[in-house]
Amino acid sequence: MIRQDRLHAALWIGAGLLLLWLLSQLGPILSPFFLAAILAYICNPLVDRLQRAKLMRTSATLLVLLLVGAVFAMLVLILVPLLMDEARIAVESMPQGLEALNENLSPWLREHFGLGVRFDADFLRHSVMAKADWASIADKLFQSLKIGGMALFSIAAAAVLTPVAMFYLLVDWHPILKRIENAVPRAWHAKAMRMGADVDAVLSQFLRGQLLVMAILAAYYAAALLLAGLPSAVGVGVLTGMLSFVPYVGFGTGFTVALLVAALKFEGWVPVITVLVVFGIGQVLESYILTPRLVGHRIGLHPLAVIFALLAFGQLFGFVGVLIALPASAALLVGLRELHALYLASRFYRGDDGA
Repeated sequence: MIRQDRLHAALWIGAGLLLLWLLSQLGPILSPFFLAAILAYICNPLVDRLQRAKLMRTSATLLVLLLVGAVFAMLVLILVPLLMDEARIAVESMPQGLEALNENLSPWLREHFGLGVRFDADFLRHSVMAKADWASIADKLFQSLKIGGMALFSIAAAAVLTPVAMFYLLVDWHPILKRIENAVPRAWHAKAMRMGADVDAVLSQFLRGQLLVMAILAAYYAAALLLAGLPSAVGVGVLTGMLSFVPYVGFGTGFTVALLVAALKFEGWVPVITVLVVFGIGQVLESYILTPRLVGHRIGLHPLAVIFALLAFGQLFGFVGVLIALPASAALLVGLRELHALYLASRFYRGDDGA
């Protein structure tokens, strides 16, 4: 009997390791499904509440999907006009920018490197025509277009597949959970259900903590950039805070947009340095204070464990790993607690023969 139990345990461990290997290999393909599952988990309580209000499950799901789509549309409506304004400012400020480069950068290049460079259309056109290797440029351009086209196709596929997968998950959420429950061996059923409830409670705490982090970061970036005198400060700050749900994406997007805005002011290095300082402080605030304390503390993870989880899952599974790092760590934490309890109750720990 003991040998059979060990064989079953070995089979389950092997199945778990095989699943982890498959996740690491299929990470890019699984990204839309992971995102759909996370969004479905977040939105399911709202669908349940609408269903209790006498709406059909399908109608409630469609209504929630429209709400989620409105949130993403709001993000796009914040970002696109912001980028269009900056592009317009860039075109209008181009003569001023070229003049500033000729007054400041050209003399410095001539003094230190002996380069007679002028930043105007004629000089740039003659330089490009004289030194360009058009075959090499064409090849690099083709490769860039190919890679960019594949990336755009992947983004478009994910944009279409995610809401479709989310719809089916939300419509069949409870039957799916029931099928998973029925697949659990009866001898493990009670413990598995208890652990599932613990995981659900931990993930709920994670979401509350993450929403709090998003709100604090949005307020910080909007206020700091506004005080720094950056145009569109509130839009950039809100965008950065809302996108911070996905680690590094919010920071990277907000930082890029803010740096572009600062550079296009053509007022020297002060606006650029200000943006670097604001986002440097924000990254430290998010990575080492807010996320570890407001998210890690709520789910029972030490701040160092939160940082390690983000790095480890990102290394193993790429972007998908960063996306699921903290929720997966929260779920694993419940399993580790069970293993710890078994270890404390074991004869090996107690140092006796179990008598």
